[in-house]
Amino acid sequence: MPIATVNPANGETLRTYEAMGEEEIERRLQLAEATFRTYRTTSFEERARLMHRAADLLEADRDEIGKVVTTEMGKPVAQARAEAAKCAKAMRWYADHAAELLADEEPAEADVKDSGASRALVRYRPLGPVLAVMPWNFPLWQVIRFAAPALMAGNVGLLKHASNVPQTALYLEDLFHRAGFPEGCFQTLLIGSAAVDDVLRDERVRAATLTGSEPAGRAVASTAGEMIKKTVLELGGSDPFVVMPSADIDRAAEVAVTARTQNAGQSCIAAKRFIVHTDVHDAFVERFTAGMKALRVGDPMDEETQVGPLSSEQGVTDLVELVDDAVRAGATVLCGGERPDGPGWYYPPTVLTGITREMRIHREEAFGPVATVYRAADLDEAVLIANDTDFGLSSNVWTRDDADVDRFVRDLEAGGVYVNGMTASHPAFPFGGVKRSGYGRELSGHGIREFCNITTVWHGA
Repeated sequence: MPIATVNPANGETLRTYEAMGEEEIERRLQLAEATFRTYRTTSFEERARLMHRAADLLEADRDEIGKVVTTEMGKPVAQARAEAAKCAKAMRWYADHAAELLADEEPAEADVKDSGASRALVRYRPLGPVLAVMPWNFPLWQVIRFAAPALMAGNVGLLKHASNVPQTALYLEDLFHRAGFPEGCFQTLLIGSAAVDDVLRDERVRAATLTGSEPAGRAVASTAGEMIKKTVLELGGSDPFVVMPSADIDRAAEVAVTARTQNAGQSCIAAKRFIVHTDVHDAFVERFTAGMKALRVGDPMDEETQVGPLSSEQGVTDLVELVDDAVRAGATVLCGGERPDGPGWYYPPTVLTGITREMRIHREEAFGPVATVYRAADLDEAVLIANDTDFGLSSNVWTRDDADVDRFVRDLEAGGVYVNGMTASHPAFPFGGVKRSGYGRELSGHGIREFCNITTVWHGA
């Protein structure tokens, strides 16, 4: 895949870039290692000062970089600006909390004495250069939620971004440079996917994090396992959105539309499978379908657009194949379901009912504005349908019954359970999944500690 900016709204190639050669990659690896030796000793106060400066710059740039993001991957420009603001918020959160999150821990006095020590503590130390392989769908946020905690912990970052967002990738490197971080603290590697393996195998790279597809995750995990390097993987998702009889149906349907179509549905944590109790099924589906039909699809640079194009021609093709397969197998299309004529990689908000286990869309992640609706006879069946997936990233539950909530929190196989709301990432809460959605956690204290050497310090009596 070429490294290029191709406008999804019309398919026009705007800029292309040459991939970095071996000499440039080597130069950057050397710089990362050299910078880490000194940056790792900087104080939390100094790192926080730099991170706050980067956040201020990003916030000031949000209009400009928002347009770049929209041009490169098709996100409606209002959503792109909001993404930039969210990144600045996370950067400030880590700047303000890193010292506390990574403070030395004192074991219980009785345990210290029992170990024969006069004193003992647990200290968090940085690992070194961390390679981040990041996707295009949230091209700012996916990077910042790795970079902010990694840099605040004293690590340095190497970014291999998706090949269709090179301008965004280069902007991020420049952002940290302008903020005053030492040269080499955060570097973008303009390389293709085939070059990732060699970089990951390099001894100077100490760990890796990847957000992306299952095949990409398997490849990185395989190499990292061979090299015995720590990894965090956030892969696909097919999140359930369960609606029970006690739910506020109007509100649930309204939020369901946003949960399925934000970023044109191109989100791992988007609600994709809508599992509705039979008592409220028809009422919810009527409202949900009406909401999907009412969405404004169009030019992502238009402030009023709610759903822009998908990021690529292949993305549209994948959706068409999934929907066509479901329809051939008996699914009913309540709205959408046909690619519109005209330029750009658009696909309409679509609602499918009558889904069966034999359909591909039941098993595969639909990465676009296509919703599948299931009817559940009771809570037990709702749980069974929700867990009948290889993924386990997050989940949404709509109910005002505390017993329902307890059961879903206990039994849903997911990294998050959001009650009466849609899944959303926040710097204070851990983010990640189970099963084929990956392992490890980003954000919160858990995220900043993922790439730390958790060190026991023991003093003899």
